[in-house]
Amino acid sequence: MSYPGYPPQSGGYPPQGGGYPPQPGAYPPQAGGYPPAAGGYPPAAGGYPPAAGGYPPQAGGYPAPAGGYPPAAGGYPPAAGGYPPQAGGYPAPAGGFPPQAGGWPPQPGAGGYPSMPPGGGGWGAAPGGYGAPGGAQQGYPGGPAPGQPMPNYPGAPATNPSMPGYGGGAPSNPQAPAFPKGFRGTIKDFPGADPLRDVEVLRKAMKGFGTDEKAIIELLGNRSNKQRVPMNAAYKTTYGKDLSHDLKSELTGNFESLVLAMMKTPSQFDAAELREAIKGAGTDEACLIEILSSRSNAEILEITRIYKAEYGKSLEDAINSDTSGHFRRLLVSLCQGNRDERETVDISLAKQDAQKLFAAGENKVGTDESQFNAILCARSKPHLRAVFQEYQQMSGRDLEKSICREMSGNLESGMVAVVKCIKNTPAYFAERLYKAMQGAGTKDRTLIRIMVSRSEVDMLDIRQVYVKTYGKSLYTHISGDTSGDYQKLLLKLCGGND
Repeated sequence: MSYPGYPPQSGGYPPQGGGYPPQPGAYPPQAGGYPPAAGGYPPAAGGYPPAAGGYPPQAGGYPAPAGGYPPAAGGYPPAAGGYPPQAGGYPAPAGGFPPQAGGWPPQPGAGGYPSMPPGGGGWGAAPGGYGAPGGAQQGYPGGPAPGQPMPNYPGAPATNPSMPGYGGGAPSNPQAPAFPKGFRGTIKDFPGADPLRDVEVLRKAMKGFGTDEKAIIELLGNRSNKQRVPMNAAYKTTYGKDLSHDLKSELTGNFESLVLAMMKTPSQFDAAELREAIKGAGTDEACLIEILSSRSNAEILEITRIYKAEYGKSLEDAINSDTSGHFRRLLVSLCQGNRDERETVDISLAKQDAQKLFAAGENKVGTDESQFNAILCARSKPHLRAVFQEYQQMSGRDLEKSICREMSGNLESGMVAVVKCIKNTPAYFAERLYKAMQGAGTKDRTLIRIMVSRSEVDMLDIRQVYVKTYGKSLYTHISGDTSGDYQKLLLKLCGGND
């Protein structure tokens, strides 16, 4: 049955022809279904016929006004001063994101790991536990179904003398800085890779006296994540031992940490990194923001599922117990995995959000942090890029600078990081890498996390921004700041010199 105004869901329930079709191994359907009970309620004469567009008035019910209720064209009429609905609304992605040769494809507008292949008809449970559990559509709670027009937003306040005027306006569909399309990672599927043959190589490299680190580097540096992860099961099947345990016993230091990171799924690795950032004395706030602001909804939902399963506590509870104030609210909002992920941008709504941010910060005594939180954590990334442009034009100041003027401490650095990551994800990661290697000492945990997590997403774009911004290539910087087997495997992930 379909409801008026809602398109049929692909992969939903089939039309009932005499009941649900029998499931394999289930109970056979009863002949004819349930017979009507004797003495039951007889069908009412003139029952509810299906009416086009709504329920007809029942006999004896409330009479309809003369002429009936005319259907409003295109949904709710716009409120006075409101914005008219967009033609066609936001198009729905067709059947999810198809897998791409050479790695998981990035999701449009998302800065995180590309999602694992979903099941048919939305986010489904994918083989091996990849992807988001369940099948709920993401976006604003109570929002329209995909493909439906947006409900009208209330009109912006009439003339407000405190709001500066706009300049020439922004493009109708602002985009992130242009990078070449297609697969932008450096690690691709190796043709004909077989986990059973690969674990023989690893076993031989670790067996006996000494370890053949070169063989490990060559193997792992030429396998994509979806080819590395099955090695764990293949090793245990073949040798009856745990691969990670054997690698730990053979390797040391940062090289060991890098190899073990590469043997986890992206979501397992992220969950482990979040755990490390929270537990013990002190908190790595930058790590929390980096992961939660750059991953897609599906990835965040999978991370939170794994976190609860692995550590017996929800990620939200862990954040609540380890952080405080508005910074805690920012992290809790981000870990819901409920950001709008539609691609279409309505400039009138972007202007409205820019006005709200200006009114909550620069144009107010004090700061309304909740307004910043609501807009930066819920709106889609293409929409926010339009908001940033509108804010710049109306206030004459970059939003990052306004945040620095209005906030302080972890909240300031967290909000700025969210803005930077949404505005230009490769540039955000290039800066994180530069700071991890600049100055005395190297932040190896940050270096490993970014090199592993972005190697199949946008490492080529990060390299391009890096050399342009800092005057030397990422490859050169890694070569000068690290050494040994650790350096060799990092350079494999980097993929080449620019």
